Amino acid sequence: MPARPAWLPIGILSVGAAALTLLSTVRLQNTQAPVGPPAPETDLSLAPLVERVRGTVVGVSTLRASDADVPPEIRDFWRRFFGQDPPLRERRGIGSGVVIREGIVLTNHHVVEGATEVRIRTADQREYAAEVIGTDPPTDIAVLRVLDLDRPLQVAELGDAESARVGDRVIAIGSPFGLELTVTSGILSAKARVLGAGPYDDFLQTDAAINPGNSGGPLFDMQGRVLGINTAIVAAGQGIGFAVPIDLVRATLPQLEATGRVIRGYLGVVIQDVTPELAEALELSVDDGALVASVVEDGPADEAGLRPGDVIVSLDGAPIERAQDLTRRVSRMAPDTMVRLGIRRGAEERTLRLTLGERPEDGARSAPEEREDADPGLGLQIGPVPPRMQRELGIDGGVLVIEVRPGSRADRAGIRPDDVIVEVDRRPVSGPEDFVEAVRQSQGRRLLVRVRRGDGAAFLVIPPVG
Repeated sequence: MPARPAWLPIGILSVGAAALTLLSTVRLQNTQAPVGPPAPETDLSLAPLVERVRGTVVGVSTLRASDADVPPEIRDFWRRFFGQDPPLRERRGIGSGVVIREGIVLTNHHVVEGATEVRIRTADQREYAAEVIGTDPPTDIAVLRVLDLDRPLQVAELGDAESARVGDRVIAIGSPFGLELTVTSGILSAKARVLGAGPYDDFLQTDAAINPGNSGGPLFDMQGRVLGINTAIVAAGQGIGFAVPIDLVRATLPQLEATGRVIRGYLGVVIQDVTPELAEALELSVDDGALVASVVEDGPADEAGLRPGDVIVSLDGAPIERAQDLTRRVSRMAPDTMVRLGIRRGAEERTLRLTLGERPEDGARSAPEEREDADPGLGLQIGPVPPRMQRELGIDGGVLVIEVRPGSRADRAGIRPDDVIVEVDRRPVSGPEDFVEAVRQSQGRRLLVRVRRGDGAAFLVIPPVG
């Protein structure tokens, strides 16, 4: 007797008896109620839609050279006896893509990152070499050009993610685990999701199944238009996938194709959301907007007169409700664009005009040079800020957070090791002694502190004692 697949009998045995009982019940119920006419095929099946758009989806395969899986002892052997590292091993990757114009394919940056060879495979089983002509790591988008194309490719229509509604039906097509042209369906579960992946998080969330290999593939609406590019999943969950909105992709395409990268507008500020605690501590007259935590010296915002503690409430007349709103909108503007910022400074309303700069590349920060422990009584160890770090941050003074005790007032406020505290209750901190004295004078009441964190900054509220 031939062996049966291990998974098949378990399913049959576990549901067999229950299925027979259920079937009998369904038959009895069906004899008691008339059955109406079947719904039209378009209401029951997604097949017409899939047949119309599947030709726009391609598989993307890559080849990378890597030594990540070479055991340390093998590497040591090669260095000792051959005087060099072992040969790099070739690693293959699989993703998806969608044709947006003749010979041009959209996919994810992480699908093609570091690839020495890229190939695409069409729905009708044609294979072509492709080259990467542009990538944008912050939004995880890459643009490919298909080489030596001998026949036209079917081109997808780009949709409008902004006007899509939560609850709209969607389908995803891609190559999960290498299974080409797999179709899954679901709804648009949420919009404007922030996952902490980068400053331009604006993801569409869907319960259409997305798995490894779907990366770079399209998320379609029911009209067959691309709403987004599938890019991320929640590994521990089911039915939680994310796509980059096509509106954001469309805004970056001209630069990606022309220069290979995206040059974004730059205000020169670090911003955060307005919380009830911050609104009370800062005596703000607004409940939303983008709170300015730090202003880059000599940047566009600095030259326009923006200050820490200001709240940006509008951009070119359109309201700003959250910090992420401002970040998204500025990121879609080009450098040298003139903008109007509506701000609240205390109870005063102002309008500032400025010209956006060019967002600089992120740079590595050097390590602190020295630390001296001190405990101001908040559950954290502090020390002086090394001179080199002060120069890098553009500050004079401050205190460096070395350690935070779990459950302490500082921990509950969100202070982290390596933060630099530069203000207490809106007054500059010159060093550890100045900070300890400010804490002593507070006599256990709530404290408002401003910290520098890497290239960013934030206002934090340390709760009172008790």
